[in-house]
Amino acid sequence: MTTIPQQIIYVAARMFEWRLTDLAGGNISVREGNKIYISARFSGSKKHWQLSDEDIISGDISTDALLEHPRFSREGRAHLAIYRTFPDVGAVIHAHPFHILPFCAAGRSMEPVLEQTEKFGITPLLPYAPAHSPKLAENIVAGLRGREDAIRKQAAAVLAERHGIFVAGKDLWATIDALKRLDWNAWCILAQNSLPPAPAHLAS
Repeated sequence: MTTIPQQIIYVAARMFEWRLTDLAGGNISVREGNKIYISARFSGSKKHWQLSDEDIISGDISTDALLEHPRFSREGRAHLAIYRTFPDVGAVIHAHPFHILPFCAAGRSMEPVLEQTEKFGITPLLPYAPAHSPKLAENIVAGLRGREDAIRKQAAAVLAERHGIFVAGKDLWATIDALKRLDWNAWCILAQNSLPPAPAHLAS
């Protein structure tokens, strides 16, 4: 059976391989009881998401001790806030997905256009807050409130303007699954704009 750090390492490599994040940032965390495991700072820019056990740090969710850790992820504050607010969240992924970033850049929410993403509903755009800030963490928590049922079933996500996506799920596998589905959903919306109008005899 793989350990939690090994699971995070596996997911990190797949995220980069599938263009679900880039070298500019992102982070992955998992809750085990009152403990958080999270990818370290600079996992993208310096490690290119090729992580080892030493790149996964851990600590207590209920205290701010990790905020003083020199390698604690700069968006780790948001992860801690999510875990403290939503007891059913077992994993959090912050990422910069190739097809979702245009929505973040344009400042727009994303509607579900596929059957496989209907269960997530509209992925809302958060009010702007600077990266790594306490205000961004507050906005993420606010954006997830009222979506606890979706988290218990699989996951819920929010978009940070000019930044990326935050996905909170019941476990790591449900969370990466949701991220991949949402990125495909984004691609379908973008691709529709390049399709010519349907011939009249094919139009529904």
